[in-house]
Amino acid sequence: MSEQNFSSGPLEYQTEQSRLNILGFWIFLAAELALFSTLFATYAVLSGRTADAPAPFELFEPTSTLIMTFLLLTSSFTCGIAVHEMRNGSKKGLLTWLIVTLLLGFAFLGFEIDEFITYVHEGATLQSSAYWSAFFILAGTHGLHVTLGAGWMILLVIQLMQRGITRVTSRKVFIVSLYWHFLDVVWIFIFTSVYLIGMVM
Repeated sequence: MSEQNFSSGPLEYQTEQSRLNILGFWIFLAAELALFSTLFATYAVLSGRTADAPAPFELFEPTSTLIMTFLLLTSSFTCGIAVHEMRNGSKKGLLTWLIVTLLLGFAFLGFEIDEFITYVHEGATLQSSAYWSAFFILAGTHGLHVTLGAGWMILLVIQLMQRGITRVTSRKVFIVSLYWHFLDVVWIFIFTSVYLIGMVM
């Protein structure tokens, strides 16, 4: 199934099973929100407790942080275009924009890994202080989620190549897009409450 019009609403909502699966995923995202809320609360409590380790303003680099933010937010936009192409019945467009989203996601992860390595070399590790423990757990958990989301998207790209756009694959694309947008929203909070505030602490 490649180019065609879906006139009876979005394909991913056309079966009861799909609607239930999407609802279930929203509930899962609520649990994920609770997880990240806990991590943010822990970070807020431990903020400033750097002990003898470097302070965040000594290590946080505005340029790399802005690049990471640009990459991830742009990937959210391209993921939205992928869903739009899917709803237009364009398998080629869907695959193209999912792959672009993946490339942006991997670029983000590359910058984040390089950042973590730099911090460790500068003496900021998980064991250095309460602050850096909270930072690495919060940012690392988000990075792990991005990695899992990218892996999920790769499997979906393979499935789309084999089966095309169906009610099942369209549901999976929509659900992975919800997950990806959720991670972008979490990153906005990390960017503002961790990096921006940390640069002036």
